[in-house]
Amino acid sequence: MKNLTRLLPLLVLLVPALLAAPKVFLAGDSTMSDKTLDLPERGWGMALGALLDPAVKVDNRAMNGRSTKSFIDEGRWTKLTGDLSTGDFVIIQFAHNDEKKEDPRRYTDPATSFRDNLRRFIAETRARGATPILATPVCRRKFDREGKLVPTHGAYPEAVRAVAREEKTPLLELEQATARWLQAEGDEPSRRFFMWIAPGTHPKIPDGRKDDTHFVAAGAEAVAALAAAEIRSQAPALARWLRK
Repeated sequence: MKNLTRLLPLLVLLVPALLAAPKVFLAGDSTMSDKTLDLPERGWGMALGALLDPAVKVDNRAMNGRSTKSFIDEGRWTKLTGDLSTGDFVIIQFAHNDEKKEDPRRYTDPATSFRDNLRRFIAETRARGATPILATPVCRRKFDREGKLVPTHGAYPEAVRAVAREEKTPLLELEQATARWLQAEGDEPSRRFFMWIAPGTHPKIPDGRKDDTHFVAAGAEAVAALAAAEIRSQAPALARWLRK
């Protein structure tokens, strides 16, 4: 009893630390990134926080136009890992810009350099005591004449899956989840989730826009919900922080 009494002050200090909410860092491209609120475009990372316990902070480092290569070369990855603490999580989703072969500043080979960069992200996250979570890229909205969704990411999704298997890393299967979602919605109905802005309906986009890559709020929220479902089934350590 005396020993227990002596331990109580220590337990009072330790228990809150053990139960402290983690940060969830996001590393990725424009489909995930934060946007200015004066435009209708939204990244799905902006909607993720509403699905997590209020104590969890989402630190969205995703950035428009970035690939794994440019994210590293610009020092963004080093800055992110420098801010990690034990118990944090990093959700990593790239491919949209890695596949741009015409741009040597961003292009990575899905069989070699793309995978090497993902392995680096995993190793350096773990070295900081945090948990890496890979995600396959979200689908672009592209349908053929028969109304079937057409894949646009080539070998990159399978490269993410292969690295996740090799490194025993949780994987959010967003390519397949978003493909099922868009196919169920159909060609024209799915436009409402993307930056299809009619001319004259937004003061900062007077000529309108037809963008099949980037989401409006409804699309970002739908993808965040799909990501949360994947977290619940594939990343139990983070799933405990999802809202019930």
